[in-house]
Amino acid sequence: MKKIFTGSVAKIALGFALGSIVVGGVATAAGTLGSNVVKACVDNRTNAIYASPTGTCSSTRTLVNLGAPAATNSALVSLSSVVQKVSPTVVTINVSTTNGGGDTGSGAIIKTSSTASWISTNNHVIDAAVGGAGTISVELDNGESYDATIVGRDSNYDLAVIKINKGNLPVIGFGDSVAAQVGDPVIAFGSPLALDRTVTSGIVSALNRPVVTGTSGASESYVDAIQTDAAINPGNSGGPLTDGAGNMIGINAAIASTASASGQAGSIGLGFAIPYNEAKRIFAEIIAKGFSTRPVLGVAFDNTYTGKGAKISQLTTGAGSDAATKAGIPVGMVITSINGIRIANYTAAIVRIRSFAPGEIITVVGNLNGGTSKSYTVTLGSAVSN
Repeated sequence: MKKIFTGSVAKIALGFALGSIVVGGVATAAGTLGSNVVKACVDNRTNAIYASPTGTCSSTRTLVNLGAPAATNSALVSLSSVVQKVSPTVVTINVSTTNGGGDTGSGAIIKTSSTASWISTNNHVIDAAVGGAGTISVELDNGESYDATIVGRDSNYDLAVIKINKGNLPVIGFGDSVAAQVGDPVIAFGSPLALDRTVTSGIVSALNRPVVTGTSGASESYVDAIQTDAAINPGNSGGPLTDGAGNMIGINAAIASTASASGQAGSIGLGFAIPYNEAKRIFAEIIAKGFSTRPVLGVAFDNTYTGKGAKISQLTTGAGSDAATKAGIPVGMVITSINGIRIANYTAAIVRIRSFAPGEIITVVGNLNGGTSKSYTVTLGSAVSN
């Protein structure tokens, strides 16, 4: 398991998991509601619960009575019913290497046919088996186990797709990670510490959190992450993070840890998931072509720069890699925002750029050498991803 420790620019321990929900001032346990009737509003999109002291709700929320009969609360999604819906689509992934090593991770069934099924996971879950160095087996929710092959993987995004020769399996529902808001309830599924069929819950703690995992070089991944307090541990990696309705909005990928470099990392309530809207393009390309692409701004950053923002040290040229040059962005400019998201450093810039698709048009704002701020419209280039 790759690790990131708190106290530096998060290079985070990889792994994933779920608990109780506290939303809008109303706390609910995972089971039944309290016996006292309380007026509350349920968001029609997210199913988040908000206290209603006046007994009224806006047009985008539905008034319910907490503690009333279940039929009255049809807008509420029961946690147990979500688990029953999602669990058959979640798998445990076991990797055995030729030198006797191994690892356990998680995945979700994202496509099925009459003869085969495709499963999403993290690249670091299956990396040890690449090139014949090991074997991969997938255990379904019902306990059945099947050999798996790697369809394709992308270390830049820490994503991979594997395939088993078993068809007509249930496929996980797909959500909209762009619509996620801080405070929304989320559920994490997976096999932390080899404890399969584990479920934990929490909320969205933050969005667009720049996270770097792995070591520098080919195994380093940049994630424009969804941060959650749902308990995530080693073995949850690759499992789905769902919204309150059980639709996948993220792929669990990393945790912040206070463990020592030689110790076992564990959940401290700081988990990170790759947004599904970012991952779905990668999955679709891998399934269709066996590889994926990444967007290219066409710059190199000065990693010694200590000020606010990301300083450009070099422009690149060549087909697909000259987007910044075409847009007129100069060397020495310090990028301060991309599409309205503040850029604190070069890591945040890389993460933000990779959250887009090749060919997308973005707005880059930066400070020029004279201190003047200027905005540039850039059409991102494209490159085959690692």
